[in-house]
Amino acid sequence: AELPPHSSSSMSAQEPPRPPPSEPPEPDPGGRYEAVVPHWFYCKVTDTRERWVPFSAQDSERLEEAHGAGKEQEDVVVPTSGGRYDVHLKQRQRVAVYWEEEVSEVRRCTWFYKGDKDNKYIPYSESFSEELEEAYKIAVTRDEWKKKLESPSREVIILHNPKLMVHYHPVASSDDWVSTPTEQGRPRTVKRGVENIAVEIPNGEPLQIDHLVFVVHGIGPACDIRFRSIVQCVNDFRNVSLSMLQAHFRKAQEQQQIGRVEFLPVNWHSSLHSTGVDVDLERITLPSINRLRHFINDTILDVFFYNSSTYCQTIVDTVASEMNRLHRLFMQRNPLFKGGVSIAGHSLGSLILFDLLTNQKADPEEDEHSAQGSRTTSSNGGIEEVKEILKKLELYEYCDVFEKEKMDRQALFLCTEENLKEMGIPLGPRMKILHYISSKADTQVCFLHSLTELVSGTNPNLPLSQVSANYPQLNYKPTIFFAFGSPIGMFLTVRGVKRIDPNYSLPTCKGFFNIFHPFDPVAYRIEPMIVPDLEFEPMLLPHHKGRKRMHLELKEGLTRMSVDLKNNLLGSLRVAWQSFTRAPVLALEAGSTDAEAEAETGTEKQPDTKPEEPPAAVKEEAPLINVGRLNGGNRIDYVLQEKPIESFNEYLFALQGHLCYWESEDTVLLVLKEIYQTQGITLDQPLPGSQ
Repeated sequence: AELPPHSSSSMSAQEPPRPPPSEPPEPDPGGRYEAVVPHWFYCKVTDTRERWVPFSAQDSERLEEAHGAGKEQEDVVVPTSGGRYDVHLKQRQRVAVYWEEEVSEVRRCTWFYKGDKDNKYIPYSESFSEELEEAYKIAVTRDEWKKKLESPSREVIILHNPKLMVHYHPVASSDDWVSTPTEQGRPRTVKRGVENIAVEIPNGEPLQIDHLVFVVHGIGPACDIRFRSIVQCVNDFRNVSLSMLQAHFRKAQEQQQIGRVEFLPVNWHSSLHSTGVDVDLERITLPSINRLRHFINDTILDVFFYNSSTYCQTIVDTVASEMNRLHRLFMQRNPLFKGGVSIAGHSLGSLILFDLLTNQKADPEEDEHSAQGSRTTSSNGGIEEVKEILKKLELYEYCDVFEKEKMDRQALFLCTEENLKEMGIPLGPRMKILHYISSKADTQVCFLHSLTELVSGTNPNLPLSQVSANYPQLNYKPTIFFAFGSPIGMFLTVRGVKRIDPNYSLPTCKGFFNIFHPFDPVAYRIEPMIVPDLEFEPMLLPHHKGRKRMHLELKEGLTRMSVDLKNNLLGSLRVAWQSFTRAPVLALEAGSTDAEAEAETGTEKQPDTKPEEPPAAVKEEAPLINVGRLNGGNRIDYVLQEKPIESFNEYLFALQGHLCYWESEDTVLLVLKEIYQTQGITLDQPLPGSQ
């Protein structure tokens, strides 16, 4: 018997079932029967174990509406989970839209059971649930209980009363069904309606998408310490972002200014390892320590693959084409989307993205604009740099000549002997300048697109392109680039890059954030490559609850307290020593004692003023540090605050430090804050220490 369609509002686990307003239940003498409220579930299979997961309230309502309208006969597709999965109603299948994944079974659930060994309730099939509902309806309307039903697998369900319904296993050794239920083992518990089982139904996601972020993974197929895939890790990141939006952007949500940010994973590992290279590696891999060798082949070798021109091309092609494919597909499914696109990379993924971004071609208008910007910069800072160089070479008298020719640092490094001769520079100074240029040519990196074309492999002088590869172009201009636990700084140094020009910015992306855990063994800083002469700490990422972690505050407090104790102790000892050594003639002592006290106080206070500062681990940077244009003049390096347990042993938590970003509220909040700042939307309350 087909159940009446239901079109009520979103169900929660606490709501009592209500009869649908459009089609009331059949009248009965007691009026006690109410139609069960169905909820839609899908089956998630992990390691051959099945787990039934409820759809969100809004997704279930949408599916029920399509089912009630009879649309399943037409094979209607209903988008669910924020548009990342489609449900084919007729086939009862849930299919991933943006990535490859096993198809999941979908079920319209009304009746559930749970055995002794089951952690959660499992739904009955739709056909058998209808039989159970029919039997329940008859039992309620006629008040006739102790009903016995036989399931398709010859198991017995007995409806004792509305609160007690049980499911018995068949006895394998006997076909006699007259035996008492107690002889058939411990029964399963049977429940009617999703509101009677302990299951958390998700609220669902806002329909409006404000911004799209593509996330690229690092080495290997596993992305965290639990060996989960990039899809699962990005799901965590997205879930944390939804909770951070509710906690820190509540006002904007209430005023319907914002919806949510969509995060989509980009997988390149499977494409690389489907080239047949695994078979070649298998032939040469030694048979000993089998698991370790296979782990290395599957993970660490990705770094070496990226340094090979053949496989580097495969990797960059895969990443760029996958991001373009995802962007195209997303725009097809969300034609009204007007938001920006950002990109994020973890570990090696961030290096791949950095290389891609440095090799993007800006629009001619932007090139002209950046050239004008660099000319403006040159006219101010660039000429001053040239003056400094001439001063160092003891050629300061020629400053006016270089200033007249509007010669900045970039132009100086392009000068030939002929150019200097035309400017009227004598032979001796010419030789000095040319020697300086040649000595600095190997170490000085000039990243300006107006001077060199950033197509890897075509320019041998370009140190960014460590291998010969043709870098593809992206179909969009990323708003911000986020790097998590990134080795970019190390790779640039290994490639021979000693300094990043402060005037350099990525051609098509104006924002760049380098976020790392303090114990992450793979992470390196970027800012010291831009400002090598200045020592300063990275920006301490504010805790998402608006304060420093307690153990960091405690560490600061203990440092201050030890300084105070030291001062007080030294003061007490000084007074005691003075009273012990005081001469009997006070008149003669008075002048010298005061002088000594002042001298001692002066000498002791001097070294004690420095430790008053917070320790380096938690010190926040001076606000006036100029770190160039790579992040639009803003700070680039951001360090997370370690958890209290992590501070006990840095080495023990090093691996976890590299894999912690997916569930880090502080990381997610910084990403959201910077993304929404581009739209003029700020946090409800600014976090202390944030920029």
